[in-house]
Amino acid sequence: MLNILKIALRNLARFHRRTLLTSTLITLGIVAVLLFIAIAGSFKTMMIGQFTDALLGHLEVHRRGYVASIDNLPLNLNMQPAMVAKVEAVLDKLGMVEAYSERVKFGAMFSNFTETTSVRVNGIDPEKEAATTPLMPGRIIEGSKGGALLKPGEILIPTLLARGMKVKVGDTIVLVATNAAGSVNGKTFTVRGIMEGVSGPSGRDAYIRSDDARSLLRMTQPEVSEIAIRLKNPAQMDSVYTQLSQELSAIAGPGKGGQSGTPGKGGGGGLEVHTWAALSPFSSLANMIDLLTVFIKIMLVSIVLISILNVMVMAVYERIREIGTIAAIGTPPRRILSLFLTEGLLLGLGGALLGTAISLVAIYALNVWKITFNFARQQGLVLSPAISVREVAIIVGMVVLMALLASLQPAWKASRMDPVRALGHV
Repeated sequence: MLNILKIALRNLARFHRRTLLTSTLITLGIVAVLLFIAIAGSFKTMMIGQFTDALLGHLEVHRRGYVASIDNLPLNLNMQPAMVAKVEAVLDKLGMVEAYSERVKFGAMFSNFTETTSVRVNGIDPEKEAATTPLMPGRIIEGSKGGALLKPGEILIPTLLARGMKVKVGDTIVLVATNAAGSVNGKTFTVRGIMEGVSGPSGRDAYIRSDDARSLLRMTQPEVSEIAIRLKNPAQMDSVYTQLSQELSAIAGPGKGGQSGTPGKGGGGGLEVHTWAALSPFSSLANMIDLLTVFIKIMLVSIVLISILNVMVMAVYERIREIGTIAAIGTPPRRILSLFLTEGLLLGLGGALLGTAISLVAIYALNVWKITFNFARQQGLVLSPAISVREVAIIVGMVVLMALLASLQPAWKASRMDPVRALGHV
């Protein structure tokens, strides 16, 4: 085997220009793919973090049917206190859950005493919300950021609403809302802060304390619209989703008159668990990044396959008499097959290793230079390209496998040549 390796290296060195061009092409392909995976992966992770850590959480629990009607923010599909207590008991037992926050969501009319517009209101527990969505306090661009996120009678409003209604920090506004029974009520609030907007429906979300929300809606008991969940490790989201769905399957939704009904099927009785991707329209952007990554990998495979196939076909054609000579002196076909396969393998492996080394240096340099960009309304986000050992191993493995496959047909042809005809080839 060592002799075959030496001969293969000698043959590649004989045609050094062709070997160099092919190896360079494979190296550039590897660099392009690994850099794209690192940069696109970093952007995807940052984009997901902006939504999960500033708005949604990693998972959310709702009453069955709530998400299907979420545009209307139906108050009749709120979770009752008994259901909330059972969900909290389940979450407290899950070691993978870092924090969770109960929210009361409803639509209201927002008035500055001169003009009126609609707004989505989130009633939250400030401490729990800050733990569940840690980037949320950082979205406050005007107003006090110290102390409690919200005090009784205060409201946080998005910049889009503040500009449109000409409202400043410290101004008094009125929220008017209709509760589940059809009763209309109003309550005055002081603007504590103005929040940086986020693209999408959440760009018109305002925040008040949950007890203020229940007072405005005249709730007789502490109902909850949703429970947002933050995980210690976002990579465990799918497994937590499955486990949480199973745990909540024993919790029944209320039947007629508010009595407990029979547990339903699928989402877990009267409850549903949703991932951030099921709740955000920006999940399609994340899927598009994954799709682009697949296409880039396919392009790399094509480059390697065509490059090495071309080189090996030319190598066999140019060395027909040489193949005939070594076959005539008794070299078995399998040895000839191994020789050409080794040459193709060395081409692929050499280009892959060199490309990987260049890519890792480039990724390190990009982290040192600190690439910044703007996403949605977030300014000055720092990109941190990174690539896992698994991704590198997959790419290198793909290149080596394609190199072997591309070499197989020319090598097989060389090993099956008739020595007499090969020696007589001109």
